[in-house]
Amino acid sequence: MTKKSNVYTRTGDKGMTSLIGGIRVPKNHARLEAYGTVDELNSQIGVLMSYVDDEHDYNFLLGIQNMLFVVGSNLATDTSVRQLSQGSVVAPEKVMEMEKEIDELDASLPPLKAFVLPSGCRAAAVAHVCRTVCRRAERRILSLRDTCEVDEQVMLYVNRLSDYLFVLARKLNVLAGNSEIFWKRT
Repeated sequence: MTKKSNVYTRTGDKGMTSLIGGIRVPKNHARLEAYGTVDELNSQIGVLMSYVDDEHDYNFLLGIQNMLFVVGSNLATDTSVRQLSQGSVVAPEKVMEMEKEIDELDASLPPLKAFVLPSGCRAAAVAHVCRTVCRRAERRILSLRDTCEVDEQVMLYVNRLSDYLFVLARKLNVLAGNSEIFWKRT
């Protein structure tokens, strides 16, 4: 019988952790902030999926979750000392796939005439939370780029993902029969 591995390793008890390749960095390093926020986004998308009934949308979100592991792996690799593994590469086709999905969703929605408040049915509200976490992940990745090389495809993918989450929120409100709530200047 194979011994089960421990969940805890004790190697991070002093505030350090290992990147892919073994380099040790502080847990508040810009690289960890970036891929940690991507991990948070992935968890929020998991919550969103629990409210999504449409099989296509659910499966597309599941694909995004898998891609966010790729993004996280990419960000966890210090390419100045280690080459990216094939499983850590964000292919340009993934960005194009996201753009195609955005275009298809957007074509089915009424035109926007004002800023949409992040609200509506529960699924749409959660999609908006995912969108804002995605934007924060993008900012963390940009901060990492100030000091480290960051793959442009990662930047493009995360940027498009926030756009997708916005149009998905709009679609979820339409499916629920909810009118969008627009910002009113006061």
